[in-house]
Amino acid sequence: MQKTVDNRAWLLVLPVFLLLAFNAIIPLMTVVNYSVQDVFDATHRIFVGIDWYRKTLHSPRLHDALLRQFVFSGLVLLIELPLGVAIALMMPKKGGWATSLTLVLIALPLLIPSNVIGTIWVVFLRPDIGLLGHFIDHTLGIHFDYPTQPIQAWISVVLMEVWHWTPLVALLAYAGLRAIPDAYFQAARIDGASAWAVFRYIQLPKMRGVLTIAILLRFMDSFLIYTEPFVLTGGGPGDSTTFLSIYLVKLALGEFNVGSAGAFSIIYFLIVLAFSYVFYQVLQRVGMGERK
Repeated sequence: MQKTVDNRAWLLVLPVFLLLAFNAIIPLMTVVNYSVQDVFDATHRIFVGIDWYRKTLHSPRLHDALLRQFVFSGLVLLIELPLGVAIALMMPKKGGWATSLTLVLIALPLLIPSNVIGTIWVVFLRPDIGLLGHFIDHTLGIHFDYPTQPIQAWISVVLMEVWHWTPLVALLAYAGLRAIPDAYFQAARIDGASAWAVFRYIQLPKMRGVLTIAILLRFMDSFLIYTEPFVLTGGGPGDSTTFLSIYLVKLALGEFNVGSAGAFSIIYFLIVLAFSYVFYQVLQRVGMGERK
């Protein structure tokens, strides 16, 4: 059969290109324009070339924020991954109302908006009315004042992030467990394998694909986190919980340093783009490994 080529079909893609231009290309070009100028007001600006990029790359505040970002992302991954797998292993294995109820309860934190998550934990950690804050301050006798104590602020932000996103890891791990054929477990029972042996040689290898996806998703999301820690700590005390996104907002809106903020935005964008490319390659290899 001879195929008919109709170039008018490209008109169907035109709305997508217009939407992409409005949502991404035009704002990106605006930020690039700001990043090469010293903006005083709406009518007065001076072209400075790559000066803002040079100053931003040599900024100690950027280096500190980047280090805090990597430490935070690493911490939440080290906690969420084993905790999510442990929760998935304890969930009901067969279908029924118990399984459905468990899945709904575990998924509840994922349905709450980010700004509400921060507000919930602000109340939850208050020593006077918050359950956790009152328990730590009055029952355990530990003075708890995370707005002024950097270590307590870090612990609070990490706990909030773990509570919010561990369910995602648990659900992905549970999906991987449910996809394992029963024949593997029957063979293990015949061979007299222990529970640890079943987990090490059957469950964990079969969950490799979904756990890799969970690691990549959680790393990227934690690397871009803004709303929850900003609502909980505002990036403080001092700059102790000022991650990259919070530092960018402070630079652009707090100090109104539009040129420097524009250069930082482009650098931040390139960092995320580089990680996205690496993660895409990893996901491609995971997919190939699962098909073999």
